[in-house]
Amino acid sequence: MSSTAGLRERKKAETRQAVHEAALRLTLEHGFDNVTVEAIADAANISRRTFSNYFAGKEDALLFGDEQTLNTLVQRVREQPAGLAAWRALRGALDSLFDEYGDADRELHLRTRLALRHPSLLARQLASRFRLESELSLAVAEREQAGDVSPEMITAAFLAGLRVATQWWCAEHETRPLRDLTHEALDQIVRPFD
Repeated sequence: MSSTAGLRERKKAETRQAVHEAALRLTLEHGFDNVTVEAIADAANISRRTFSNYFAGKEDALLFGDEQTLNTLVQRVREQPAGLAAWRALRGALDSLFDEYGDADRELHLRTRLALRHPSLLARQLASRFRLESELSLAVAEREQAGDVSPEMITAAFLAGLRVATQWWCAEHETRPLRDLTHEALDQIVRPFD
């Protein structure tokens, strides 16, 4: 029974990834406004109804990579050594993501630029990040806090640093590694408090 459940989950993950990749490819080829859910479903070789089982709309399908990355970040924070304070656990988790995925995430660059140009995509991205910010705050709450700073404030500051670094990276057309820009942004946040 468990091997069947494992296979089923793997197939669902593969379908979700295929739909995401089709959404990104079609958006790059035709522009976000010219891509329909039906076209994405056709490109992923699934029905419109199956699409709806995985994503609420084309925005969700396109931004699935963001959700995956932030979910992995939450998991990595929980995997950091027990004695590590919240901010250091967040940075350690982020560094482990950079180590795994590398510095040049073309898909992140594309999703970010698309979100900045399309209000519906940006709104969806912000809604998704708000939900994931809550989950990250719970992981941070399991850690030692700096003074009386709340887990929500630590998480919000950290994610703001990531957002600003990503915007710098996109504005500079990836001339500097995202890892370096992220460290610079996060250092700027804590420098006044050291």
